Amino acid sequence: MEPLILLHPTYFPTIATMAVVSGRKCLWEVCDYYQKQTFRNRTYICTDQGKHMLSIPIQHVGGAQGKQYYKDVKVDNQYPWQRQHWRTLQTAYRASPFFEYYEDELAPIYHERFTYLLDFNFRSIELATEFLELALSLSKTTTYDPSPSNITDMRFMVNAKKPLSFAPASYTQVFMERHGFLGNLSILDLLFNEGTAATAYLKELSLSFTDA
Repeated sequence: MEPLILLHPTYFPTIATMAVVSGRKCLWEVCDYYQKQTFRNRTYICTDQGKHMLSIPIQHVGGAQGKQYYKDVKVDNQYPWQRQHWRTLQTAYRASPFFEYYEDELAPIYHERFTYLLDFNFRSIELATEFLELALSLSKTTTYDPSPSNITDMRFMVNAKKPLSFAPASYTQVFMERHGFLGNLSILDLLFNEGTAATAYLKELSLSFTDA
């Protein structure tokens, strides 16, 4: 039996992360400290301008509090980020083959108000796995372990600034003629462009980085 995969819940995860999720049972890390410059509050899509970051604003704490746990991080809803993200997705992917196929089920996440970032991220993961028709493991950590045993620690995948050694096969993207193929974007990019073929695509990917 393969060991569990330990991952961070992220905002509509990368294609690499969803490929890992599609083939293994996962344990989600929810007991760590929040860190900037990660996929915890960002995801990347392709627009007419190229690779584009969608970033969720959060409420920062300071002073005596210092760091805060990921599970305690609140979304800053004073800024209309959900409306902006949804409009950006509509503009970027309206011409894609499958945007309308997922639109009605996807839209509510950008209209429902969320207090905690973690809740929003889990909802985005739930939607992605529903679209891909995958079983979703909802097991979560209860304590933080920096060096877990009998588990494959893939928490490094949350780092948005350190590219993986990962070269996914290309598929047709909306602005491919303008920017070439952009790999390992948000799972939304794959779904909007490949639709029901996305699951088979994920299962065929080489995930050599999981052996690192």
